[in-house]
Amino acid sequence: MNAFFQELGHAVLQRWKRENFSLAGFPEIARSALDERPPAEHVDLAAFMREFLLNDEQPFQTLSGFGQPELVAYTHPRFYIQLLFWLDGTTDIHQHEFSGAFHVMAGSSIHAHYEFENAQPVTPHLRVGDVKMKRIELLETGRTVPIISGPRCIHSLFHLDTPSVTVVVRTQNDPGTGPQFNYLPPRIAMDPVFADELTMRRKQLLDVLEQIEDPSYPELAQEMIAELDFERGFYILQHCMAHLQNLDEWQPALEAFETKHGALASGVAATLEEGARRDAIKEMRGSIAEPEHRFFLALLMNVSARADLLDLVSQRFPEEPPVETILRWAEELGTETDYGIAILDAAFPESLEIAPEDQPDIFMAALRHFMEGGKKAPAALRSLPVPQVQHLRAVFAASSLRVLVV
Repeated sequence: MNAFFQELGHAVLQRWKRENFSLAGFPEIARSALDERPPAEHVDLAAFMREFLLNDEQPFQTLSGFGQPELVAYTHPRFYIQLLFWLDGTTDIHQHEFSGAFHVMAGSSIHAHYEFENAQPVTPHLRVGDVKMKRIELLETGRTVPIISGPRCIHSLFHLDTPSVTVVVRTQNDPGTGPQFNYLPPRIAMDPVFADELTMRRKQLLDVLEQIEDPSYPELAQEMIAELDFERGFYILQHCMAHLQNLDEWQPALEAFETKHGALASGVAATLEEGARRDAIKEMRGSIAEPEHRFFLALLMNVSARADLLDLVSQRFPEEPPVETILRWAEELGTETDYGIAILDAAFPESLEIAPEDQPDIFMAALRHFMEGGKKAPAALRSLPVPQVQHLRAVFAASSLRVLVV
């Protein structure tokens, strides 16, 4: 049992007791205790891991799947202290059913803050509204951030280093602040714990039809979506999206949902498209270990305006202009495919019929041109007809690099 976290837990307990265990006061108590003796400065991570592996006298460990892994370092009936290790984890946009504070003990993260406006309950487990980013910041080792339960603290974390380690001092549960919604920009809030068993089995049965390439799949999915209530219809639509797009049957299913639910369905298409974009970036980060490149992916996932992205790049890498930094990353992330060059998931279009050896210069020149506002075309683009240049823009706009060109 680690002495530092025992002392930290005891200090938090004594201060909270003096506040009569006020939930409203706990985030500041947790934050101040972490900042007074920062774990980043006082805990030897390697020694902590060795002690945890070899000493059986440890606090009760939960079965939580949150973290990679989660280790409980101190526990009390009212609160506990956990260490969350992150190897390639990226949290969904979420709120909490508990309060406290978290401290970056090792590594760094991109931290995005959101708000949910015009909330309209559809069921107890699903709401529609407007998910909007308020701000985004870089959290370096040693930073401490308070956690407020409920919708006043909606955020996401993209961990940049492997591993990143977060120390969390948190209550067990704050009554009346659930469900612990996840948010899907720009429109949906959903309870990730809620499970509709019938919908789950229907999705599994649809997977069977997909695997055996049953030709009735599109028709059955569309019939379901046209009849189901909003919540179940949304989950079926979300589940079927990729396969229906592959079959070129997505638009009829989406129109069936929109016809069924009218104004309530506004923004659902954009929500599903955004979810697919975020999932693609999460998948890419699994094969990318370079911290600068992971930082780039974090910005591509979370930042919605090019100016904000350039500003964050400039803050962390002030040695060169941000456009040059991004172009360097794009070149480093470039790969050769069977058909030509690709930058992440933006592939040079075959239809332009450009020789493979000429594609890298043209693709990079196009990216620079669009990032700088598309005013004066660089030499590598001047020989291309305007429709071909527009086609290159469309390729970038349909990829994870979209924020750089729109």
